[in-house]
Order: sequence, then structure tokens, then C-alpha cells
Amino acid sequence: MKMKKLGATGAQISAIGLGCMSFGRAMGDCSEAESHATLDAVWDAGINFLDVANVYGPHISEDVMGTWLASRRHQPVIATKAGIQRDPNRPVNNDPAYLEAELDGSLKRLGADCVDLFYIHRHEQAVPIEDVAGFMAGLISKGKIKGWGMSEVSPTTLRRAHTVTPVSAVQNEYSLWSRQPELGLIQDCAKLGVTFVAFSPLARGVFGRTIIDPNSIEFGPFRAEMPRFHAGNWEHNVKIANRFHALAQDHGFTAPALALAWTMAQGDHIVPIPGTRSIDHLNDWIKADEITISRDLAAEIDAVLPIGWAWGDRYSEAQSSTAERYC
Repeated sequence: MKMKKLGATGAQISAIGLGCMSFGRAMGDCSEAESHATLDAVWDAGINFLDVANVYGPHISEDVMGTWLASRRHQPVIATKAGIQRDPNRPVNNDPAYLEAELDGSLKRLGADCVDLFYIHRHEQAVPIEDVAGFMAGLISKGKIKGWGMSEVSPTTLRRAHTVTPVSAVQNEYSLWSRQPELGLIQDCAKLGVTFVAFSPLARGVFGRTIIDPNSIEFGPFRAEMPRFHAGNWEHNVKIANRFHALAQDHGFTAPALALAWTMAQGDHIVPIPGTRSIDHLNDWIKADEITISRDLAAEIDAVLPIGWAWGDRYSEAQSSTAERYC
């Protein structure tokens, strides 16, 4: 597995990371033993960048990671997040006392004194991002975190925060069906030396081994709210996605491997974090960093999946209320 630098932290991370939301049972039941087996396979494949969050489960993904780390000698680069809370009156909380308390809980579950990367899971608009950045500098000074980042933010928020405390990473949704970060965010990350972490790079399962079935048990309630999977949109999206699967097969690749290779080809600072709780699915894309996207192949992909091809919004109104919109 190729390695890359993680922003301002200087840590070396694998070119592909692992999103661990599914270990929190967001996509169906998953035992600790199954999660540990997947993590073992991921580590053996050379992936050392693992992404959890306090809200996954909640707490389950961090608990699973903590028990896995306690029983192994591995030293992966761990990212966790805080800021989303289950309070309809205040779904996002960026108060320093809240964030530090949540971080302390995460460290306890992970069995660690320090975490490599700590994100605000969303930016609370009532709290100036400069204040958040200053607080993060304090956590670095205390030795509780090595670097900090933000999720689902705009280029303006990144630039403002970075002037106060260098940002190590920004994590936004990015894939062949969600390309909003191309409108300034990916470019600003490159200019500032910030790692861009692409979550849901396999389009919520559309670019999996097989296209996700909205009627399956593992589909889950979170995806069910997304307009792209609703009647009137889904029948168009699945038809177009099938063309990409056929293109990948024609070139001797799996669809997930080609989708990840395309994502990484958009910038040397881009690190996708696909999620899986299946070793079989892991094997579908684990060699994606070895795929070269030639100019001709890129043109074929663009012809099959032009910018804006997906029918419907990526989030429902409720889901998008905490993500920053900038275009």
C-alpha cells in the first residue's frame, strides 16, 4: 500500500483508509469478532489509517477499536470526531467544554492518551471557526491530539480556521456521484497542505461489488432518507451506475476498485476511506492504489458518469441541515 503524509501532523498514512461507521452497526448487525477480523485483514493489507467517531453506535466503533488495539501490537493512525449530538434543539455542539469532554470519552474507549486526528464532525454556525481552531491548538499543547480537522465544511471555513491553527485534514463526501468538493475545497486543501479525506467514496454502496439494494436489510434507515434512493430518482441512478460497473469489468477491474482509483487520481493529497465490515468486500478494492487512471480511461469514465449525473440530492433536508453549503 502506498503511503501519504497526513497534513500538518507529519504522520504517514496509507493511500486508502478505512471508515469504521459500519462497526457501529449503522449498516446492520456486526459482532465484535467480525469487526476485529476485518480490522486484522485491513492491517495485513497495509492500511493504517482508521476513522471512527463517538456517534457511531454511539460509541460502538470506538469500543471495538479499543478492544482490537488492546489485543494487538499495532499502532495505526486513528482519527475520531465529536460535535454531532442527538439533541433536536442543538444537533451540533462546538463548545470547548463539550468537545474536550467528548474527546476524553473517546480516548478512554480507545485506550489511548492521545489521538492522531480529532475532527469537529460538523461546524456549529453560532461558534466562530476561529474560536474552534484556537481551542484545538490548546488540545495539541495538552498532548491530547496530534492534529485536528473538520468535516462537511466550506472552503471559506477551511481558510479561516487554517490561519489560526493549521488544519491537518478536511473530511467531506466525495465520489463519482458527489463532486461538490471540486468547487474550491479540494483545491484549497492542496494549496494549504491539508489532506482531503473522501468519505463515502463508493457512493453509499452504489459502487460496491454489486449495486446496493434499497430493499436489503443492510441498506439501513440513514440511506433510506437520501433522495437519490427514492422512487423517481433511483431507477435512473441504478441504470447509469450499471454502465460504470460494465466499464470497470471491461477493463478488468471491480467497480469499487476503479471508483477508488478515480478518487485518488484527483489529487495526491486525497485519501478515500471506504467502509466495510466484510473481508470479501475489502478484497474487491484493496489493490485500488495500484490502478493507473490514464487520460483515455478518465475520458471513458467521464463519458459514462459526467459531472452531475446523479438524480436527486445526496442528503435529505434534515440530513443536510448541519453540512455547510457553499454553492
